[in-house]
Amino acid sequence: MQDHYLTMFDLLISHLSKHITLDATETDRLKNYFRIKRLNKKQFLQHQGDITQYETFVTKGCLRTYYLDQQGQEHIVQFALEGWWIGDLYSFLTQHPSRYTIQALEDCELLQIDKNSLEELYQQVPKLERFFRIIIQNAFIASTNRILSSMSQTAEERYLEFIGKYPDIEQRVPQYHVAAYLGVTAEFLSRIRKKFSRK
Repeated sequence: MQDHYLTMFDLLISHLSKHITLDATETDRLKNYFRIKRLNKKQFLQHQGDITQYETFVTKGCLRTYYLDQQGQEHIVQFALEGWWIGDLYSFLTQHPSRYTIQALEDCELLQIDKNSLEELYQQVPKLERFFRIIIQNAFIASTNRILSSMSQTAEERYLEFIGKYPDIEQRVPQYHVAAYLGVTAEFLSRIRKKFSRK
């Protein structure tokens, strides 16, 4: 069990090393603050209305974040695979109820850290503040680009952009979830895919 945790933790350290360099002491400190969370396929990490208690790093599996509107329609705002973070940052930072539900699309293994622990780590390992600033900046840029795409691109253009950026996701999630992410019906997405498969 301890060896498996270290393997999961190695993935986290590898991810952090893309933006910051930690020494052995800093790495050891991190290990004391993260906990393991496992989800079976279709289990929920959180429900709409919950307060997001943890920042969550995916070491195995695939999840989706979605919003359920008043008509009961699902709108997927994010997928997360290995090496991605998932959660409602607004709810995590403000401790207000989340607008999103997060569900496992595959069996998942996750590393989680709560808000107080993260604040403690910022004091002990100041480099982490830089890391999360970069992550938040990148998330903001991606969100802005997605909003602009939804306003200015056709459904076909959005689909091509999606498979260009995230080819692994399309292979691992059902087509109706991809459709919900793109804001089209599954039937319409099927027609788009058939059109491009014939080319």
